[in-house]
Amino acid sequence: MANKNPSNSAQKTNNQQVIDTLIHARWIIPVVPEKRVYENCSLAIKDGVISAILPSEEARMRFTASEVHELDDQLVIPGLINTHNHAAMSLLRGFADDQPLMTWLEKHIWPAEQTWVSPEFVGDGTRLSIAEMLRSGTTTFSDQYFFPEATAAAAREAGIRAQVAFPIIDFPNAWSRDGFDAIEKGLALRDDYRSHSRIGLAFAPHAPYTVGDETLQKIAMYADELGMAVQMHLHETAGEVEKAVADSGLRPTERLHKLGLLSPQFLSVHMTALDDADIALISKTGAHVSHCPRSNLKLASGFTPVAKLLDAGINVSIGTDGPASNNGLDMLMETNTAALLAKAVSGDASALPAHQALAMATINGARALGIDDVTGSLEAGKAADLCAIDLSAIEQQPLHDLTSQLIYTANGHNVRNVWVAGKQLLKDRVLTTMNEVELKQRAQIWRDRIAGLSK
Repeated sequence: MANKNPSNSAQKTNNQQVIDTLIHARWIIPVVPEKRVYENCSLAIKDGVISAILPSEEARMRFTASEVHELDDQLVIPGLINTHNHAAMSLLRGFADDQPLMTWLEKHIWPAEQTWVSPEFVGDGTRLSIAEMLRSGTTTFSDQYFFPEATAAAAREAGIRAQVAFPIIDFPNAWSRDGFDAIEKGLALRDDYRSHSRIGLAFAPHAPYTVGDETLQKIAMYADELGMAVQMHLHETAGEVEKAVADSGLRPTERLHKLGLLSPQFLSVHMTALDDADIALISKTGAHVSHCPRSNLKLASGFTPVAKLLDAGINVSIGTDGPASNNGLDMLMETNTAALLAKAVSGDASALPAHQALAMATINGARALGIDDVTGSLEAGKAADLCAIDLSAIEQQPLHDLTSQLIYTANGHNVRNVWVAGKQLLKDRVLTTMNEVELKQRAQIWRDRIAGLSK
């Protein structure tokens, strides 16, 4: 519930500070410091940044705000961070389900993309995914897909935070002639968004089997010179690793390390087929991992050994992968799956406890994208990227442990309010910057086109 120009603002004293937004929450989990739950506290926000987190009684005396929100029975957490997505593929959701990865790609997805992918397709699909992400509490996403210009424009218009990782493939595709052409186009797009506060660019060589050494060396050089992030599908299946060893004598991680790619700027996506040497190499180089459990399960790609990675000191974040292979973008559900799967894979029920799973979906994601100084936790001086989750439902009672209830009983449908950089993008389940009716209409138009019902 939000009140603009509340009556208590007329009673302000000369000592009160004027801010933009004051959020009074029943509970707050800041993530940093870890394992903390604040009760009956408030967030003060000015110019899109958190000014203070303090008891609500004190906040009412100290601040006056143009907009005040009373969030009874709602838990405020940092906005969720999805570190790997192909957002435009929402238009292919359900198009080719129940297929193994390479069959899914080679027989279904790649032919469909060759026919349909265009700036219009990417723009419409990305907007549909952004709406879904905002409605389930995601405030930042990293995306890897063709026509990244359309992805960046959709994110800019919606108000969400995004890392647009431009795709690099060494053969002709919908967006580029080859890897060098993709790098040139991607760097030009980076120049367009150089001063943008919410949109950043990254290199996205698709996978070890689609990008050659010369291209990868050039990416490593530019990434080092420009301080840019690199994201890549890596060790996604056992078959990928086996073929790499047969072709080159090197496991993919070894090859990338020799080429100078593995570093704290590198985000490896999936990482299901690992041995101890792979884990040691990722740990040594400071590279990050984006864990996409639901997509890996659906495509039978394998199991990421999350507990081992965390024990090795590796920063592990969470991604959904694309909505054509998941088939949803609900980060709360993804985090729930990650927590449960880590226990099953390790054979240890204490592996990946709730508070650590929440960190993976927030501050770890920010670290993986190189923006942990901006977002990922609720701290004074950081961007006001946050979501409020209703914990009043019968299915969540009683509330013995807030973090456990969040991870093990909540999902995106419980998210009621979302802010990015202090701007409210979801208000009582309604999007404020996007037209939901139009989004659904555009999705149906694409469904009919792809199904051959119209031209």
